[in-house]
Amino acid sequence: MSPLAIFHRLARATYSSLLLSTSQVRSFKASTWEDTITRISLWWEQARAVVVVPVFKFLVALCLIMSVMLFVEMMYMGLVVAYIKLFKRKPEKVYKWEAMEEDDVECGGESFPMVLVQIPMYNEKEVCEQSIAAACKISWPSNRIIIQVLDDSTDPASKELVKKECERWSKEGVNITFEIRDNRKGYKAGALREGMKHSYVKQCDYVAIFDADFQPEPDFLFRTVPFLIHNPKLALVQGRWEFVNAGQCMMTRLQEMSLSYHFMVEQQVGSSTFAFFGFNGTAGVWRISALNESGGWNDQTTVEDMDLAVRATLRGWKLLYLDDLKVKSELPCSFNALRSQQHRWTCGPANLFRKMAGKIIRSENVSLWKKLYMLYSFFFMRKLVAHVLSFCFYCVILPATVLFPEVTVPKWAAFYLPSLITLLIALGRLRSIHLLAFWVLFENAMSLVRTKALVMGLFETGRVQEWVVTEKLGDGLKTKLIAQAPEEHHVRFRDRVHLMELLVGAYLLFCGCYDIIYGKQTLFLYLLFQSMGFFVVGFGYVGKYVAASSS
Repeated sequence: MSPLAIFHRLARATYSSLLLSTSQVRSFKASTWEDTITRISLWWEQARAVVVVPVFKFLVALCLIMSVMLFVEMMYMGLVVAYIKLFKRKPEKVYKWEAMEEDDVECGGESFPMVLVQIPMYNEKEVCEQSIAAACKISWPSNRIIIQVLDDSTDPASKELVKKECERWSKEGVNITFEIRDNRKGYKAGALREGMKHSYVKQCDYVAIFDADFQPEPDFLFRTVPFLIHNPKLALVQGRWEFVNAGQCMMTRLQEMSLSYHFMVEQQVGSSTFAFFGFNGTAGVWRISALNESGGWNDQTTVEDMDLAVRATLRGWKLLYLDDLKVKSELPCSFNALRSQQHRWTCGPANLFRKMAGKIIRSENVSLWKKLYMLYSFFFMRKLVAHVLSFCFYCVILPATVLFPEVTVPKWAAFYLPSLITLLIALGRLRSIHLLAFWVLFENAMSLVRTKALVMGLFETGRVQEWVVTEKLGDGLKTKLIAQAPEEHHVRFRDRVHLMELLVGAYLLFCGCYDIIYGKQTLFLYLLFQSMGFFVVGFGYVGKYVAASSS
């Protein structure tokens, strides 16, 4: 055989072996990849069976227990309110109350107690005139009342407007003072605390507090002060908020539903059963001696009002809520303003619970049942469980059940119980009952903000001490919104988009589509609608857009 033939034969043999080696490598790689996938699949099935599903079942069971607890709590409050209405247990029948003669106002009213009216403000030129006017028109002997405007404004225009308004009413004979300070330490609590340090306050017996957007009726003091005069253990008389702009947009209507239930049920139940509830920070009258004995205004949390109510209760004082005493106020119609407000209203109580739970337990001036009410009903159920359940169960765990067929949620927990709870809340504002479905979707979407705030408050992290004054629009509300309507499309995209809400919306949409394709439930109906709710909120298409003030 020639050398050339030998070379060709060796070349063909080498080529054939190379081809064989390549196919073996490919086959090996394919088998290795398949083995990896198989191993991961087996690992996941084992982990799912041993860890994931049992943990998920435990979380579902925990949520079911909390659902029942919340339902029992709301049924209890509903029965108390029914009892109050049925047997007409008005505060005038429970506490001593004697009407004061309004004719004495014209005669000087020397028998009237001295009352201080505090109006804390911060860059609120839209509402300062109407709030100061309402306070100055309160019917009370002019020599027995002092109007104290506490202005922390950093906007020179706002400060100048408030000062001129105070001077105008002073020229008309009203005893009004304009007080400022060179810092905002303690925010509202700090302003109120500094206001109480002035020498003329020492002659006052009671202090009425109104936020900048509140407009009390002229007879406000005549309806509240007599309770304090004739009941020496009473520290506070609280009025109910009434909203002048409830019909401004869908968002304000939904807020009205929630707050109406809060006042008509939660506040009334606390006042009627244990003489304790959370002071709302405005539209109330405090006995100054009780305020001072309780330690005065404290800025350890962003809910200085609730903090003071708790400390006064631990000192043995009683609190009274009057459901028929309505004070006009304003709801935030900007979604960003509402988010900031809800953050403070959720983070603050959670942080207060962390700081005051031990003091409540150790208190010697409070009965065991009252301690149980404060810790369990007021704080644990209403300020913690209600928010956690709304988000974790209805927006995370319940949707995830479509991915885990082994885990089932009973119909009574998934539908009947939340429906009954929703109907109980709707009783607070029957004229808006046709908006019930929108209210559920909106409240669930807002539960994300509240849950984040709750975690910050409990663990004292992040924005736990953040205080953002809720923007008010005052008498110019309709004009201002109409004028700005054409400019809504100029709002920056990043200012109106909320990423976390969009992510939750995408998660719910995925679960809804998965349930349609693979599931055997009809849960997709709720999931798709709720995902739309999160998308609407996430893209900021809720409420009204108001241009930021120059301050």
